[in-house]
Amino acid sequence: QVQLVESGGGLVQAGGSLRLSCVASGRSFSSYAMGWFRQAPGKEREFVASLNWNGGYPRYAESVKGRFTISRDNAMNTVYLQMNSLTPEDTAVYTCARAGGSYYPGYDFDSWGRGTQVTVSS
Repeated sequence: QVQLVESGGGLVQAGGSLRLSCVASGRSFSSYAMGWFRQAPGKEREFVASLNWNGGYPRYAESVKGRFTISRDNAMNTVYLQMNSLTPEDTAVYTCARAGGSYYPGYDFDSWGRGTQVTVSS
């Protein structure tokens, strides 16, 4: 079973940037699509971004388009989320996820990390 460990969260002022990282255990990282989700207090978990196995077809939630960038380094078993121009509405626990196959949509996300807190102050 894969383990996903996120890092890079923290407290940042509005307008600032953070880069989240997610390291996956195992040797088949490059075979799977990866994604980021977030959950703010009192709200449902929502999709943020995804990327297919080869780094193709990045997808973003409308709320983060143009500000967030998802990328991956298959040699390092790592997926990243670069977050720029952060606003207080981006405050949430950000969780990394692995899909059940090489592309999304097509395969649902079925493995999840524990998350990292991102807090944006006004």
